[in-house]
Amino acid sequence: MQAKIQLYVWMAVLVALGLGLAAYKHWQLGFPIIPGKTQTVWTVEAKVQFKARGEPAKVSLNLPEDTENLVVIESGSASPGYGYQRLDQGESEARGVWSTREARGPQAVYYRAQVYRGDGKPFVQEGEKPGKPEKPRFHEPKATAADTVLASAFFHSADAVTLAAGLIKLLDGSNPDDNVRALLHGVEGESARNQLLLDLLASANVPARPLRGITLGENTKRQALLELIEVFDGEAWVAIDPKGGGISIPETFLPWQRGDQSLLDVYGGQDSRVIFSVITDERAARNVATYLGREQNAGLVDFSIFSLPVDVQKTFSMLLLIPIGALVVVILRNLVGLQTSGTFMPILIALAFVQTTLLVGIVLFLTVVGTGLLIRGYLSRLNLLLVPRIAAVLIVVIGLYIGLSVMGFKMGLTAALSITFFPMIIISWTIERMSILWEEEGAKEVMIQGGGSLLTASIAYLVMTERHIAYLFFAFPELLLVVLAIILSIGQYTGYRLSELRRFEPLSKEG
Repeated sequence: MQAKIQLYVWMAVLVALGLGLAAYKHWQLGFPIIPGKTQTVWTVEAKVQFKARGEPAKVSLNLPEDTENLVVIESGSASPGYGYQRLDQGESEARGVWSTREARGPQAVYYRAQVYRGDGKPFVQEGEKPGKPEKPRFHEPKATAADTVLASAFFHSADAVTLAAGLIKLLDGSNPDDNVRALLHGVEGESARNQLLLDLLASANVPARPLRGITLGENTKRQALLELIEVFDGEAWVAIDPKGGGISIPETFLPWQRGDQSLLDVYGGQDSRVIFSVITDERAARNVATYLGREQNAGLVDFSIFSLPVDVQKTFSMLLLIPIGALVVVILRNLVGLQTSGTFMPILIALAFVQTTLLVGIVLFLTVVGTGLLIRGYLSRLNLLLVPRIAAVLIVVIGLYIGLSVMGFKMGLTAALSITFFPMIIISWTIERMSILWEEEGAKEVMIQGGGSLLTASIAYLVMTERHIAYLFFAFPELLLVVLAIILSIGQYTGYRLSELRRFEPLSKEG
C-alpha cells in the first residue's frame, strides 16, 4: 500500500510539473502548441545620409525602444568603412554611434533591427518627477485665448491626463469657438499643432513632451515619424494620441525619439537626414518565441535544447520520439496483450521506418530477417557456439545490407539505400532469437512474435511521425514527464488484457 501511495504521489508530481512547464512556455513565452503557426516580424531600417567634409565624421542616432506590444532584438549596423557601437544612456535611452577617421562626399550609414510582437514594457513610463515646465509667452490676442481655453478644459478635467485630452478635444473640434480659432491662427501642420498643445500644457504647469516613432505595417519606404504626446500624471509618463485624445500607444507604434532627445547628430558633415523603411515578414512562431526567451533570459530557453547547435537539435528531435514509441509498446503489450520479440526492438524498427518510410521499411525488414533466418538455420547445422554464431549472423546481415543497397542502386531503386538505418545488432539478435524460438516453439510462435513486433513498430511509426505529436514533444520536451507518469500508471495495471477477453469469454457465460 505504501508503494502505491508513493507511486500516485510521483505520478501527480510528474503530471503537474510537465503540464505546468508546458503551460508556462505557451502562455508566458509564446511557444505555439500548433505546428506551422507563424508570427509577423518587422525588419526596421534607418538610413542616415549626409555630406562629409573630408574630416573625421561621427553619426549619433537615437535608437528605438520596446513597448507593451513590441520587442526590439537582433539590432545592428551594416555600414562599410565605419565603426559602430551602441551606447546605453539609461533604462530606455540608447544611441547608435558610427565613426570614421576620414569621410568625403555623400555618405550613408544603416541601422537595422528585428521587431517582434511580445511582452515588452508598459507604455506608462515610470520616471522621476520632472520640474515645472518653462511657461511659453503668448502674444495678444492669443494670450487671452489661451487662458480662456485652458480655463474651459481645466473645469472639465480631473488630472493632467484628462486636461490634455480635453485640450485635444477643443483644438480638434469641428466647430471651434473664437478663442480656439485665435490660437490656431497661423498654426499649420501636425507638428505645429502638437507644439501648441505642449505650450498650453506648460502654461498649466503640466509637464509634457513629444514622443515620436514609426508605425509598423506593410512594407513601406520613406516612412515619416508619427508624433504622440506624453503627459506626466504625477507618478508616470502617460502617452496620449493628439488625434482624438486616446490614452494609449497604437499597438504597432515603435518609439524612436522622446522629449528633448535629439533624433540625429552628425559631426563632420552637413545636409543630414534619416529615412525609415519597414519590411514585413512571417516567421515560425516557435523561432520567434525562442528569440524572445533568449532576450528575456528565460531559463526554460537558456537551459533547453534550443540553446544547442542546430545539428544537435535535429538529433534530439529524433531521440524525443523514442519515449513516444516506448509508450506505444507499453500500451500494446500490457493493455492489448500483443506479443513482440523483445521490448526495444519494435521501437528501433519504428525509428528506422521514420527514415525509410513505412512500406519500404516493412519490405526491407522482411527481406533481411527472412534471409537471415535461412542462413541461421544453416549455421545451426555446423554446431557453432552461441557467441560465434551471433557474430557470424551479424556479418551476414552486414553483407545483406551491402548487397541490397548495391542491387537496389543498380536497378534504380534508391529506397534500398535506406536499409542502412536498420539497427544491425538488433536485427542480428532478433534473427538469433527467432531461430531459437522456431526450434523450441515452432513456426507459429515465430509468426506471432514477429508479426506482433512488426505491427507494434508500424503503429509506433504512425504515432511518432504524426505532425502534431512530433512537434509538441520537440517544442515542449517537458511533456515527457507526463508520458513517464502514464507509463508508471500502466505499470501498476494487473487486470485483463484486451487479447484475453475472448480467451476467458466462456467463463463469463458459465457464470
